[in-house]
This record gives sequence, C-alpha cells and structure tokens, in this order.
Amino acid sequence: MSTRGPISQFIEKNYLHFNAAALMDAAKGYETHLTEGGKMMVTIAGAMSTAELGISLAEMIRQGKIDIISCTGANLEEDIMNLVAHSHYKRVPNYRDLSPQDEWDLLENHYNRVTDTCIPEEEAFRRLQKHIYKIWKDADTAGERYFPHEFMYKILLSGELEQYYEIDPKNSWMLAAAERNLPIVVPGWEDSTMGNIFASYVIKGEIKATTMKSGIEYMAWLAGWYPENSGGKGVGFFQIGGGIAGDFPICVVPMLYQDMEMPEIPFWSYFCQVSDSTTSYGSYSGAVPNEKITWGKLDINTPKFIVESDATIVVPLIFAWILKQ
Repeated sequence: MSTRGPISQFIEKNYLHFNAAALMDAAKGYETHLTEGGKMMVTIAGAMSTAELGISLAEMIRQGKIDIISCTGANLEEDIMNLVAHSHYKRVPNYRDLSPQDEWDLLENHYNRVTDTCIPEEEAFRRLQKHIYKIWKDADTAGERYFPHEFMYKILLSGELEQYYEIDPKNSWMLAAAERNLPIVVPGWEDSTMGNIFASYVIKGEIKATTMKSGIEYMAWLAGWYPENSGGKGVGFFQIGGGIAGDFPICVVPMLYQDMEMPEIPFWSYFCQVSDSTTSYGSYSGAVPNEKITWGKLDINTPKFIVESDATIVVPLIFAWILKQ
C-alpha cells in the first residue's frame, strides 16, 4: 500500500470512537469495496455543492472512485453557479442572529441565503439561465429530448461558461463529471431554480415540457444501468444526507426484484449514510440502515455504516482517506 498523506494518518490515529470511528470504518469499507472490484453510487442531498464539496468530489470523479451520482437539482446547478459566480457570493457568519428584516434586505439585494452563504441571483442564477435557455430552446426546436444533467454537460463542454470561471475549474465536480460523461440521475429536478425557470418557459408556451426527460425516465434508465453494473462485487451506495437523492435510486433494486420480477438481481453491496438527521420516527433520512432490509434494498450481510454528523465535515475526510491524502 502506498504511503498515506497527513489527513489519512491523522484520522487513522485520532478517530477511534463513536462517530469518528464510524467515519473511519465507512472509509475503509468504501476502499475495500473498490479494491475488490465493486462500483459505487454517491448520492448528494442538501446544499453540498454550495458547501464546495467539489473540492474533494471532483478528484474522486477524476480518479475513478465514483461510477454514478444521484443528486438533487439544486446540487446539479449550484456547483456550476459556484464555478461562474464565486466572487459574488456573500458569507453571513452571524446568520443565526438575522431578523426577518435582515432576511428581507438580503432578498431585496438579490441574495438567496443557504445557512451562512448567500447565492447572488444575478451573477449565478441569471447568468446560467441566459446560456442554458438557448440550449433548451435549440433542443426543443429540433425535437430533441435530454435529461437535466445532459443539458448541463452540454453547456459545460461547449466552453461558453469559461469566460465567467471564478474558481479553479479542477474544483468543480460537475465539470469533472462532464469530462468523464459520468452517469447522473437527478430525481425531482423540477424542485430547483433551473427547474422552476424551465417550468416558467413551459407555462409561457416557449418550450415543450417533454423537451426535458422526466424522473420516470431516469428510473427506467437506472433500471437498465444497474443490472449491467452489479455483477461481481456489485454496486455500493454512499449516501450524503437523505431525501429524494438517496431514496429514489436505492429503490431501483426492489423495483427490479418485485415489479420486474427479477429475483436474481443483487442487493446494494455496501451502504453508508452520512447525515446529521438522527434516528427518528417515519423519516427516510433518520432511518437506520437495517430498516432498508425490510424494503428489499440491502441484504442481511451488506456492510452498513451510518455516521451521524455534519456531512460538510465528514465527507471530505472520507474522500481524503480513499484518495490517500
């Protein structure tokens, strides 16, 4: 084994108990899964792109440590927004002290707040909108249909946005994914700023709704991808946060088994969830991994890990271990 870098050495020495030990176990389990020939899906919920997960995630993609991603529409677009408008973002470290009037003032100044970080509407949303609209419209006119992430790949690979780059492009996970043509599923894409903007063009009669491929089509596509890639060691599932980004793709296994009547379909062969959602009642994000056995998602013997902590802290450390940093 090659010598590990200082981050890996630090966590191996110090992260020995409780959530720290769970982090270490999950990282070693992920690494073992890949070493034994397995593939890995990573699911991204919350606002991890705005938290600049791309700094570590992009390198994971480049090094082939991730085979497929499921993410929310927000994470799909916000990585690109950070790429083209980073200097215009506004940090609000005292966000806990903001009054309703303070929040209104941010809105009036065209800042949309995500915890301590405000996304600039004009430089981020509108800048991207101006360019993505043309790609949407061209496809609509030509009678072509694409998935949300395919449209984003087109705009990134066209080079049109390079004039706006404000961070080192190696820290954009979407750019890394586009360059590899990494498979992505984006369930519930409509629940995003670009999704809302697309809907507005549909309502105004400028673009047909069918120009954008749907969530059902994403599931149908995933139902084809999974059997092709689940041989041997199988496909692992590394879930950042909870919600639709995780629950949508994990369901492909019970769907294939129960609804497509494919009894030989393998279960997910590794599972880790990193979330600060503690075990709770009726919540998907707060469900312990064993609950997924009853839904036909995980096997009795699937290695299962849960790190109940802030994903913005935990995930870059796990990725650092896998990258031997």
